[in-house]
Amino acid sequence: MTEAINEQQMTAWVQAQFQKANQYLAQEGILFDSVITDQSRYLAPFLAVWKIKAMDQKVYWVISGDLPTDLTLVDNATSAREALRFFSMRWQLKAENLEASNTKQDAGQAEFVGILRNRADSLYELFNNDKLWA
Repeated sequence: MTEAINEQQMTAWVQAQFQKANQYLAQEGILFDSVITDQSRYLAPFLAVWKIKAMDQKVYWVISGDLPTDLTLVDNATSAREALRFFSMRWQLKAENLEASNTKQDAGQAEFVGILRNRADSLYELFNNDKLWA
């Protein structure tokens, strides 16, 4: 019985993350066409990496979960694993730039920088964990 509940929770989480990724695409002006499920990956309840084809035929990696939702063209990463490394590096650079520009010592921005760094470090650890990708 517990296994069925866990499976239901997993299904609900995956669906919620897919909706979150699709909403993010829409906010960015990108119209969803299809998801390439065999190349998408998720580690519930932490993150999902979706390979999504848009209506304009461009293909994106979209990351969602317990972290900032983000996207990049597949040209920047050849696999879901490489996408994690890409987002990790992007977020490290973004955190550095935000920290450097936070001359007014905005507490909210400083908190976001901390979250971004933390999630970037976590993504890199996941990228680097060969057991997850075997």
